[in-house]
Amino acid sequence: MSIITFVILFGGLVLLVVGAEFLVNGASKVAGILGISPLIIGLTVVAYGTSAPEMAVSVMSSFSGQADIAVGNAIGSNILNTLLILGISSLITPLVVAQQIIRSDVPIAFGVTVLLYVFSLDGTISRVDGIILFTGAVVYTLSLILQSRRQIANRNNSEAGGDVNEEDEFDHEYGFDGNRSTIVWVKNLAFIIGGSVLLVSGSRMLVTSATTIARSLGVSELLIGLTIVSFGTSLPELATSIMASIRGERDIAVGNVLGSNIFNILAVLGMAGILSPQGVAVSEAAIKFNIPIAIAVAFACLPIFASGNRIDRWEGFLFTFYYGAYTIYLILDALNHQTLPIYNTVMLAFVIPLTIITLVTVALQEKRARRR
Repeated sequence: MSIITFVILFGGLVLLVVGAEFLVNGASKVAGILGISPLIIGLTVVAYGTSAPEMAVSVMSSFSGQADIAVGNAIGSNILNTLLILGISSLITPLVVAQQIIRSDVPIAFGVTVLLYVFSLDGTISRVDGIILFTGAVVYTLSLILQSRRQIANRNNSEAGGDVNEEDEFDHEYGFDGNRSTIVWVKNLAFIIGGSVLLVSGSRMLVTSATTIARSLGVSELLIGLTIVSFGTSLPELATSIMASIRGERDIAVGNVLGSNIFNILAVLGMAGILSPQGVAVSEAAIKFNIPIAIAVAFACLPIFASGNRIDRWEGFLFTFYYGAYTIYLILDALNHQTLPIYNTVMLAFVIPLTIITLVTVALQEKRARRR
């Protein structure tokens, strides 16, 4: 393994981030030119566009025979999105969680993760599994569009009031000014094409270099997918959510993360299963540990989000702490370190039970407060 391998890895990450930025901005503005509501664009093009790196890497990994990177990338990105990105974002400023997210998106994110676990029990995400998952992505997207149209109609039929308009928020975030000239058309189509090319090139570089590094270090491709690759492909979500928190924009940070998590399972792994000739192999380690962790993280969102319809700073710290603890476990396990049993004992006997007690207490207090 040479320094060139790390240069290729870094170059691939850069191409993925730049490509995703080009694709999101180009596609958003073209959709706006075509008269599609900015609200709908935000719920679909933007949330899914930030997951384009995960799609590119997972599909490329499946074709290249590195199934562990494909699965590790998608699962690792979901864990990172929820624990690290929402954690950091809420440390910057407490995040408001819309009731729609609590009632709909969080249960969907939990449900699709459980569905992935069921499909993975035989060790493979087959083509049939992939079709079912990808169909779910289509249904979910169509339901978002229909729901958004109803919300727009209801808003147009009522007085504006003093709230921030969601379309204005989107326009401010993504810079759509209504310009529909030929030059703008060409410019944004070039962004879409160029972004797609950069995503494909970056994913190829990232998969190749990550595989080389894993083999040189003697660690599994699953670990590389869960850590380096998932962090790299989640950079667009990280940048979007943190900037949204800094600017004080309402639901972009939370909605971006949950939309991306649902997309990662339904569309990313669904497409990988459809296009892979033999299906996507799922390792025993992913089935026994990493996917259950993803399920637990998705489930933990419900009591935290529902407590006051916000993610407070202490809850953000909790999320960030657990991402660090999860990463430390992966490293200690990969190295077969002698401190791993002690680490497991501390986490299982003290930290996790204390967290559960805290969350249950908060949920009960919130329930009593709402009754009053």
